[in-house]
Amino acid sequence: MFSMKRSTGRLVLGLGNPILSDDGVGIRVAREVEKRIGNSQVTVVQSSGGGLNLLDSISGFEQAIIIDAIQTGEGKAGQVRRLEPADFSLARHLSSPHQVDLITALELGERLGLPMPSTISIVAVEAEDVATFGEELTAEVERGIPEAVDMVIGELNRGKESAGEH
Repeated sequence: MFSMKRSTGRLVLGLGNPILSDDGVGIRVAREVEKRIGNSQVTVVQSSGGGLNLLDSISGFEQAIIIDAIQTGEGKAGQVRRLEPADFSLARHLSSPHQVDLITALELGERLGLPMPSTISIVAVEAEDVATFGEELTAEVERGIPEAVDMVIGELNRGKESAGEH
C-alpha cells in the first residue's frame, strides 16, 4: 500500500469533496495550479480521501503542498493562509478508529519509517459552507482561488530554490 521509495519530486495535493460546496476548494485550486505549472518535477493530485490515505499520497516525495478548506471560526470566507503541520493544535480528537487527522497521519508515517516529505506546507482557504450538496463554491471562496494558486506557486518556487533547481 505505501511507497518506500524516496522521490526528489514535489507534490501538490488538493483535498476535499467536490460535491460539498466550499469543501471542494482544494481540488479546484489544484486544477488551476496544474494548468499553470507544466513541470515534470511536480506531481499534482486531487483527492477526496483523508486520514491514512494521505500517507500513500505524500510518502516518497521530498516536498508536499497540501491544499484544503479550513473553518476556524475566526477568519473570513475566502481568506487564504499558509500553515505548517506545527501550526495545528497538539490535541488529538479521534471520534472513531476510522478517522485520523492530518497531523496524526504524518506522525504515523514518520514512526513507520515511511519516506515522508522533508517539507510540508498547507495552503488553507477559509470555507463558508462545507455542508451543502453542490459543486459550486460560495462567491467569497471562489474569489480566494487566485490568491491560493499564487501561494502554491510561490511555495513551489521556494522549494525549487532550496533544492538548487533552476
